[in-house]
Amino acid sequence: MIWIDLENRLPTDTDIPKWTPWTDVEWQAWLAESDRLVAELAKLQAAGDITARNEFIDANSGHWGKLKPWLMALSAGKCWFSEARDIYSHLDVEHFRPKKEAKRIDDTEDGYWWLAFDYMNFRACGNVGNRKKGGWFPLQAGSYCSSYTHRCEESETPYLLDPIDSDDVNLLAFDNEGNAIPAPNTSPWEKSRVDETIRRLKLNEHEALSEERRKVWNKVNRAIEQYKKAKSRCSDGGNPAAKRQLHDIVVNIKAWTQRDAELSAVAKWCVLFRNDSQLAKLVS
Repeated sequence: MIWIDLENRLPTDTDIPKWTPWTDVEWQAWLAESDRLVAELAKLQAAGDITARNEFIDANSGHWGKLKPWLMALSAGKCWFSEARDIYSHLDVEHFRPKKEAKRIDDTEDGYWWLAFDYMNFRACGNVGNRKKGGWFPLQAGSYCSSYTHRCEESETPYLLDPIDSDDVNLLAFDNEGNAIPAPNTSPWEKSRVDETIRRLKLNEHEALSEERRKVWNKVNRAIEQYKKAKSRCSDGGNPAAKRQLHDIVVNIKAWTQRDAELSAVAKWCVLFRNDSQLAKLVS
């Protein structure tokens, strides 16, 4: 999982690689259209015509589709949940809070239709996970539950980890078998959230994804062994060849753990699980 600072990013930003910035006029027009669409949804909701409301959402899916290239650019073309590109299938614009219906632990409630065109509810997600998740959005027992008339999304306590929450991202780790696992020292509730996210987004069920994670882990693991060997040979100086090798290995490890590298979190956890303060500096 990769952290996306969606709260502080806009399509008008000029420093996003592989993204042609929108003008402020274009962005304001998109927001205005979102407001118009939600107003139409509110009328259908007030009339009690849920079928027409949901059909209206589907008919206007092209509106959020306009932001798909921007959402992908924010993560260097990676799925925000799996950190994969092609191996997790093509990317969808996923609604974190489902727009039509919200499936809880024990029942199904109406969805967060008022967020259907809210860009802060959009996530880039490979359709392997997006299709499995569907409208699943359970909340912790006793959690606040937002509604159109009483908005409180920020106070909800969802099970699913959110890529735009840096604390959530840090709860997900990986092991040498290519499995997504809870990070060390997570609380029982945090572990439940990680387990539910892994299950609902098929983060371990999709074999191609797990296999690619194993390849990344093994690649980084071999580099770490080479790092330790080269470091021991040049720790007292007088071995320029080992020093050059050490430099090259460090460059590679840093590249593999950069946020734009595919499965960079797997590479990072391979380093962190060594519990070596010198190695940890390479990914800090």
